[in-house]
This record gives sequence, structure tokens and C-alpha cells, in this order.
Amino acid sequence: MDTVEGKINTQTADPTDKGNEASSVKTKILFFARARDLTGLTEMPLEVSSGSSVQDCLNDLVARFPSLEEIRGCMVLALNEEYTTESAILKDRDELAIIPPISGG
Repeated sequence: MDTVEGKINTQTADPTDKGNEASSVKTKILFFARARDLTGLTEMPLEVSSGSSVQDCLNDLVARFPSLEEIRGCMVLALNEEYTTESAILKDRDELAIIPPISGG
């Protein structure tokens, strides 16, 4: 049965195959405060490979918006409205918020 043709999803599909819809994860990135200023955006969709971490996503964002490097070391991250770390794995339709340090008095 290895030669069966058609649109059948299997567990053995190659997750690096860009033609395979299951190999990517669609996320929404939210930018706050200084992150919004640096990107000029309040939000954007971002598609990453399945199994990507928040760190992978941030690497992609910094490649697109090099000025984000300015706040990379001090930003707070929230995944689906809960604080998270860069090692968290993204899932389809996740929402990642980039929250820079905020000062005030």
C-alpha cells in the first residue's frame, strides 16, 4: 500500500515539505509599545514551520525587522495571553505578543 495515491494525511508525512499544509503553523504576532514603533505594525500574520519555537519566530521577526534587536534581550513574551519563554512551541492559530519594557511614573 506504499503506492496509494491521493490526498491522504499520514503520520509519516515529511514536516519539512513546504507543499504539505500540515508542515506550517499560522500565527498572529502582536506588537506593543516600542515593538510597534520599531516595526510600524500593531499586528501581522506569520507562518512558520511546524514544531517551531517562539525563539525561531523571533529570529524570523528580527530578520524582517532588524531594529527589533534593540529590545530583544528585554522583551516579555505572551503566548495566547499567558507569559511564555522562547522555548515554547507554536501551534496553529497561536497569538504571540511582543511586549517591550514599559517605564513610567
